Amino acid sequence: MARHARYDRKTALERAVGLFWEKGYHGSSMKQIEQALDMRPGSIYATFGSKDGLFSEALAAYAEQGGREMASHLKGYDSIVDGLQDYLRGIACRCGDESAAPSRACMIVKTLLESSNTNSALADQANSILAAIEESIAGLVEQAKVKGELVQSVDSRRLARLLQAQIMGLRSMGERNLDPEAMQELGDDMAAILDGYRTQH
Repeated sequence: MARHARYDRKTALERAVGLFWEKGYHGSSMKQIEQALDMRPGSIYATFGSKDGLFSEALAAYAEQGGREMASHLKGYDSIVDGLQDYLRGIACRCGDESAAPSRACMIVKTLLESSNTNSALADQANSILAAIEESIAGLVEQAKVKGELVQSVDSRRLARLLQAQIMGLRSMGERNLDPEAMQELGDDMAAILDGYRTQH
């Protein structure tokens, strides 16, 4: 009779995300993966096919989680612009909070930088995810324009790219371990950029 696995796919992916987010694709050995997932090599290959397969699923899971977190955050705001500004401030505050879990640069961007010249499939996946995020943010900008929060002349795609760069930049700055006040100021400064696109009442 087959033994019941002590893990499920979701738990294994969550652990894989943690490992890959911290160490990257090349920095994670199979031994480290086995230990992090608490799985034997045969089980890992049977479940995910390969290290590449596991990383690809972990990257997709990371992106989906990020999307859910942003959507959940924005639900708490009547104003899309206010929500986006506080989202930026929130990233900055978490990066500067020593009591919080260590902040790490965006796993998607790290993957793109690490794999651009070494693993075209993973680089393409990271690029596709970033394009989808840009699309999502552009949609939010369009909604804000319809609601009259942003001036109609705003180029939604261009502003979406700027916001995406701000998000990625804040998470990267978190790697520097700046003091909380400096990170808070940076978050405020980045959030204030959106004020220049608001409609004037």
